[in-house]
Amino acid sequence: MSTPHNKAEYGDIAKTVLMPGDPLRAKFIADNFLENVRLVSDVRNIYTFTGLYEGNEISVMASGMGMGSMGIYSYELFKEYGVENIIRIGSAGAYSERLKLYDVVLAESVWSESTYAKVQNGCMDDILYPDPSLNQKIMDVGAELGVEVIPVRVHSTDVFYTEPNVDDYKAIYAKHQCECVDMESFALFHNAKVLGKKASCLLTISDSFVTHEQTTSEERETAFTKMMKVALMAAK
Repeated sequence: MSTPHNKAEYGDIAKTVLMPGDPLRAKFIADNFLENVRLVSDVRNIYTFTGLYEGNEISVMASGMGMGSMGIYSYELFKEYGVENIIRIGSAGAYSERLKLYDVVLAESVWSESTYAKVQNGCMDDILYPDPSLNQKIMDVGAELGVEVIPVRVHSTDVFYTEPNVDDYKAIYAKHQCECVDMESFALFHNAKVLGKKASCLLTISDSFVTHEQTTSEERETAFTKMMKVALMAAK
């Protein structure tokens, strides 16, 4: 069984999937952390790898950028491939000065102005939540590995480039207590809620709206290893 977006057969994908946005970050994780790796799908260059991490089967699949892309891939993983857990491992822009480049943050909730949930099944919620047990496992693993994992509320948005007539990051931080921004977690959490599955969102701060610091595309691909190790251990 395959879908228009994934050529893997049922059983090719593990019950727990790590989902970076970038296909090359998925490949980096497979190449550097997994054993007995096989590429099970590369439709549209959205690489999907399945392998072993410390003897446990784990899959790593890119989500692409934005709610639409995450919405398609995570829905199919949950619905068509029997995936039970998805941990998004992405990048985020900091809205708060307390968050520094390379900090690892965990979404304890996400706020969004997106219509994704409304269009998908009529849900009018603008705040969605991860699975608490999966989040706790990630926090416990972070403590075990000596990696500080900072719980935050994430602004999950459809739009990367906004015009001056809409709320800027300062207004969103003040109104909704969002300390960073991504573009995928709201769709992931909604799909998990609809389908009765588990999802979490672990992010590394890649740039700051406050200080204007930013990482390079290569760093976003290969340098977020603290987040990767926490997610891999939590996926066991």
